[in-house]
Amino acid sequence: MQNTPVSSLVGEEYEVEVGPVAHGGHCIARTEEGRVLFVRHALPGEKVVARVTEGEETSRFLRADAVTVLEASKDRVEAPCRFAGPGKCGGCDWQHAKPGAQRRLKGEVVAEQLQRLAGLTPEEAGWDGTVMPAEGDKLPAGQVPQWRTRVQYAIDAEGHAGLRRHRSHEVEVVDHCMIAAEGVSELGIEKRTWEGMASVEAIAASGSNDRQVILTPRPGARLPLVELDKPVSVMRVDEKDGGVHRVHGRPFVRERADERTYRVGSGGFWQVHPQAAQTLMLAVMQGLTPRKGETALDLYCGVGLFAGALADRVGDQGAVLGIESGKRAVEDARHNLADFPRVRIEQGKVEQVLPRTGIDNVDLIVLDPPRAGAGKQTVAHLTTLGARRIAYVACDPAALARDLGYFKEGGYKVRTLRVFDLFPMTHHVECVAILEPIK
Repeated sequence: MQNTPVSSLVGEEYEVEVGPVAHGGHCIARTEEGRVLFVRHALPGEKVVARVTEGEETSRFLRADAVTVLEASKDRVEAPCRFAGPGKCGGCDWQHAKPGAQRRLKGEVVAEQLQRLAGLTPEEAGWDGTVMPAEGDKLPAGQVPQWRTRVQYAIDAEGHAGLRRHRSHEVEVVDHCMIAAEGVSELGIEKRTWEGMASVEAIAASGSNDRQVILTPRPGARLPLVELDKPVSVMRVDEKDGGVHRVHGRPFVRERADERTYRVGSGGFWQVHPQAAQTLMLAVMQGLTPRKGETALDLYCGVGLFAGALADRVGDQGAVLGIESGKRAVEDARHNLADFPRVRIEQGKVEQVLPRTGIDNVDLIVLDPPRAGAGKQTVAHLTTLGARRIAYVACDPAALARDLGYFKEGGYKVRTLRVFDLFPMTHHVECVAILEPIK
C-alpha cells in the first residue's frame, strides 16, 4: 500500500487579522478555515498578508512571515537594520516595534506563561507587569542599543561572515550587526573572509579591554592567519573533542560585577548584555537579603557570580556551596572565589551532586538553570531544605512558570518577580523570582 504524499504549504499566502503575542517572537493568527498561524514580523491588531515558511496540510499549525502590512499598528516602526525582516537575519524578532511596545509585548508573554503554566496572576507573583530596560538602553527614537558583547558569526561557503536566518542553517551575510557592542564591531569580523571556518565568535568583555575570537574550522580546514584591528586573543574549537584551545593570547576574558573581577574561560558563560550581570546580581541580593552567618547554595553557578556576592554578604561565619557541571567553569569559579575560604565549588549535575552532599538544611538558595529549567525532581529536593528565601533566575518564562508550579506544590510561593529587558530587539527576557515558604 502506497503512502499518500503530504502537500507542503510553504509559500502559500493568507490575509489575516493578527491576534495576541505568543512566546517565541511571533503573534497568533488564524486563517478563514481556522488554521493557526505563528506569524513573525507582525504586531497584535494588524492586518497582514502572511506567507507560510513551515508547515504541511497535516500540520497542527503553520509558521509564517508577514510579508505585506495592510493595516499597521501604531506601535510599528521601520526596522532600523536592513538585515532584519522576512527571510533575513533571525536574530532580532522585534525591530519593527517601538522599544516601549517591545517591553510591553514581553510582559504580556511572561504574564500569559505564568497564568497558563503556574496558575499565577501578576499580582499573585508580586509583579506590577513592568519590564525594565537595562541602564543606558532607553535611547531616543531611531537609536539602537549596542548591547551584544558576544556574537557568533556563521560563515558561508565563500568565507563571508553573517548570521543565521530564522530556524535555518542558511547564512544572511552582513557587513554590520546593529546590536553588537562597540568592542565587537571594532574587531571587524564582517570585513574579511574566513575560508575554511564554520563559525567565528567575537567576544568583547564589558569589564575590561579583553577581546577574543574563537574559531571553529570546518572538518580538515587549517586556521587562517588572524590579523585584526585590535589586540585580541585567538582560540580554536577542536573538531574532535569540541574543546576550546588557545592559539594566541589569554585563554580567558575578565568581566566585572559587584566590584569584583571574574575570569571567564573561552567558551564559558557570562551574561551577554554589559549591564546584565550587575543588574541580576543586585536583584538577587535585594530579594534574598543575606545575613551574616547564613548558609547558601548557588546552583548552576557558572564562574561564581552569585556565589561571590553571597559569600561577601554572609561573611566569614557563613558558607556557600556552588554546583556547576562545566569543568572549565568550575576551574574559573574556584579561581575567582579563592579568597573566600568558606566557599566550596563542586562539579557535576545539580540533580546528582546535591543529594550526595548530605545537606538537609540551608538558609538561602540561588538557582540560574539553563533554558530548560530546573525540573520537577530538582525543585522537589530544594523545597525540603528549609530555605527562608529562594532566588530563581530565568531566561525562559515558560520554564520559569513550570518550575514555579512545582515550587508551589512543595510549599513555596512567589514573593516578588522582576522582569528585565536585557535583550533589546529580541523576544528574550530575564526574570528574577524570589520565593518564600507558604506560612
